[in-house]
Order: sequence, then structure tokens, then C-alpha cells
Amino acid sequence: MKTIVIYNSQTGFTKRYAEWIAEEAGADCLALAEAKKKDLTEYGTIIFGGWACAGGISKIKWFKDNMEKWADKKLIVFCVGGSPIENPEIDAGLKKNFKESEWEKVSVFYCPGGFCYEKMSAPSKLMMKMFIKALKAKKDKTQEEQEMIKMISHSYDISDRKYIEPILECLNGITA
Repeated sequence: MKTIVIYNSQTGFTKRYAEWIAEEAGADCLALAEAKKKDLTEYGTIIFGGWACAGGISKIKWFKDNMEKWADKKLIVFCVGGSPIENPEIDAGLKKNFKESEWEKVSVFYCPGGFCYEKMSAPSKLMMKMFIKALKAKKDKTQEEQEMIKMISHSYDISDRKYIEPILECLNGITA
């Protein structure tokens, strides 16, 4: 059966990963706004990608609201964020997005992307500026917090095609 990759992207990193996955998998690829208008019954696998914000996955509610309807399909979610893949907080953040019963129905992955302040919405830019200011004002910062300040104070790109490999392995039944 066919595979579709559906994505919600704010600054382009999630779209890039969605396109890479679709290209490698021979899948259709649609932005969420277009996918909402499409009948997805012809697809055996639905892959959804959203960007990370404060531990949440953008537009995950739409995906979760449809999980019961897609009970007969293979479901995969990927999240793209600004943290390096080694960040130990990623797994805990991803777990917050699904109930325990939902984890049995979906495979979830993280892909490092970056920050592109030039493409961010005004509210997102403001939120990031406030976060950075608060972090800089904090006394006794940890080494991780000092590194985070350096990293998120400007635009950067740490995306790489290699991060889609676990998703493709899951799609092909190599891993769960």
C-alpha cells in the first residue's frame, strides 16, 4: 500500500525532513493544510511530522484525533527541533505528546533541525527572545544552559539526511 508524509513546518526544517523521507520512501508528501482536504484511505502508512516547541509537537492534536480512524494503518510521527539529537530531554519531551495506550499504535522519532529566526513568526521570535533573556538573567547557569544560550541566540542548521534512517527502517519493518 501507499505511504504519505504529512508535515507542519514553520521555518522549513520539518518540510525538508518530510521531503527527504518521501523521496527515500517513494511516498506522497503534503503540507497539513492540503492533507486535511484529502481522503487518506488509500494509504497503508501515514507519517506525520511537526516541529517541536517546549516539548510539544505542533499540530499533533490533528494526528491524534485521527488515530482511531487509522487503526488499520502503520502510523509514524517525527518531530523536528533545535536540540542536538544527544539531548537527554528529547525522549521525555516526546513521551508527553502521547498517552500510554497511544504509544502502542505509533512509532515516534526526533530529528534535529535548527533555528531560522528570519522565517519565524513574530510571536515565536518574541517567545524565543524572552526565553533567551530569562536564561541569560539566571544566576548559576549550568554548562548545558550556557551552551543553549550560545546555540539559540542566532539562526543555525544542524539538519542532516542521516537522521531519517531510523524512520525509514521503521517504515520498512526493520525496527519498531
